[in-house]
Amino acid sequence: MSSHGIVLEDDPEYQLIVDCNALSVDIENEIVIIHNFIRDKYRPKFPELESLVHHPIDYARVVKKIGNEMDVTLVDLEGLLPSAIIMVVSVTASTTSGKPLLEEVLTKTNEACDRALALDSAKKKVLDFVESRMGFIAPNLSAIVGSAVAAKLMGTAGGLTSLAKMPACNVQLLGAKRKNLAGFSTATSQFRVGYVEQTEIFQTTPPSLRMRACRLLAAKSTLAARVDSTRGDPSGNTGRAFREEIHKKIEKWQEPPPAKQPKPLPVPDSEPKKKRGGRRLRKMKERYAITDMRKLANRMQFGIPEESSLGDGLGEGYGMLGQAGSGKLRVSMGQSKLAAKVAKKFKEKNYGSSGATSGLTSSLAFTPVQGIELSNPQAHAHQLGGGTQSTYFSETGTFSKIKRI
Repeated sequence: MSSHGIVLEDDPEYQLIVDCNALSVDIENEIVIIHNFIRDKYRPKFPELESLVHHPIDYARVVKKIGNEMDVTLVDLEGLLPSAIIMVVSVTASTTSGKPLLEEVLTKTNEACDRALALDSAKKKVLDFVESRMGFIAPNLSAIVGSAVAAKLMGTAGGLTSLAKMPACNVQLLGAKRKNLAGFSTATSQFRVGYVEQTEIFQTTPPSLRMRACRLLAAKSTLAARVDSTRGDPSGNTGRAFREEIHKKIEKWQEPPPAKQPKPLPVPDSEPKKKRGGRRLRKMKERYAITDMRKLANRMQFGIPEESSLGDGLGEGYGMLGQAGSGKLRVSMGQSKLAAKVAKKFKEKNYGSSGATSGLTSSLAFTPVQGIELSNPQAHAHQLGGGTQSTYFSETGTFSKIKRI
């Protein structure tokens, strides 16, 4: 075990791991080249197979299994491909336009398939060795995703330093395969997910939360790789803390929403509310009170059609307005009850309602001509009228004679 002070790039074991990762990348590139060779050679026999089976190793295994056989239903592909893909391959092979290959071409194709499978097994051995040393090279990353997934991530990224420099959205896609659904629904398929889907956390997460968990795993894995690339925590405590945080977040996502608490009614006020009153409020009520005209317009008489503004029941209806026989819509405005009541109360306050004189009244009147004058205030009540009626329109009144000076 190296000490904390040694730089990770100077460690010979880390250099061996980096070389193993580079070797695995070279093996992967070599497999792609061989896959292209096999595809070109086998295309005259089964041209539709390359669009049905995308993975190079699976394609090599299927080609070696089928060979020159024209009836694919006689070939047992169980264990090499999913059952849905096997069915599609069998149906497509029955209608294919391919022809059997020559013996030389078939031999070269089988040798290329063997070479591809041998390279794949060698790549697995290299990854197994890297996986066995991941607890020393990247303890924090291995604590989150496991040694196997950490080795695959490092191998695909090209080393721990390259993985640390990679953003989390790209770490999520490392190792993603192009999936062939053969026309089936895409609702249950996990797209845009690479090696992260092989982790234990991802597999134990409910399907509805797996994409969120995948993004969270990629983000924490990137942070752990950055810690490991600088040898910040060789003990792996940071990775275990990240793993606990991921578990807590996923458990928090699965919690049901809090139940809606019943809202209690407010405490009723025992004190009576203050209600406004006075002349100003009365004026306001009288101003906004509904008028007699509106009352008649809102009222309908049974069996009699109402008049409307546009005729034939169109427009605004007039209700019982104008149904008294006059044909007019005007309503004589009478004095409101509130105004009559206020006027009567004001009159009683000033003059008295019973006719009795108050003890504070006096028969003395102050005039500008004679000064103090004794007069009877009830003398004018016995006259026929007062004001202009007593002078101009009186039956006994005459014209006044004015003496000219």
